[in-house]
Amino acid sequence: MDAHAHAADDHHEIEIPYTVHPRPDTGVYNGKLGIWLFLASEVMLFGALFSTLILLRTSAPVWLHGWQVLNVPLATLNTFILIGSSVTVVLAWANLRLGNLKKGKIFLLLTLLCGLGFMVIKSIEYGTKFSHHLYPSTNNFYATYYVMTGLHGLHVLGGMVVFAYLLLTADKWYAEKRDQYTNRVEVTGLYWHFVDLVWIFLFPILYLL
Repeated sequence: MDAHAHAADDHHEIEIPYTVHPRPDTGVYNGKLGIWLFLASEVMLFGALFSTLILLRTSAPVWLHGWQVLNVPLATLNTFILIGSSVTVVLAWANLRLGNLKKGKIFLLLTLLCGLGFMVIKSIEYGTKFSHHLYPSTNNFYATYYVMTGLHGLHVLGGMVVFAYLLLTADKWYAEKRDQYTNRVEVTGLYWHFVDLVWIFLFPILYLL
């Protein structure tokens, strides 16, 4: 019985390989490989939406201009907020790599607050549109606007949930598995950069053209 119990304990102590060190076949650790594969599927998703927008716009006899009907100043502010959040998440990862947990947590919090600020501003913009009865059924422009910005907003919200989790578990995971925790922040940062990049394309196409 003791031998079986010891074997069971050894079995439970086996760790998943390549969570910190790079895989020999890909040159990256599992988390980074996974996020790149996930982001590839996201590129296809948003690529299809952008292609649909282009086809609808080029085939429509009349198409609204975003700068005439949307709040460009608020969208511009949101653009700077997301760009700033890309900087703070890099600073969070860099400080964690250097062993400065306190500064890493501060920059993670700033990134989370930037995401919250983005969502608050977007909710204000949506509220203004709904108050004027500008719904997706109004026309194709508003349909694509709500679908694309709404889907992007869900991605921002998802990133915020992960950042909140990383903040709440920072002390525990950083003390026990510093490198693995730092890699989690890096992987989440890659996702966040993608979300920011999508907005960089959405902003001029929907608001300025």
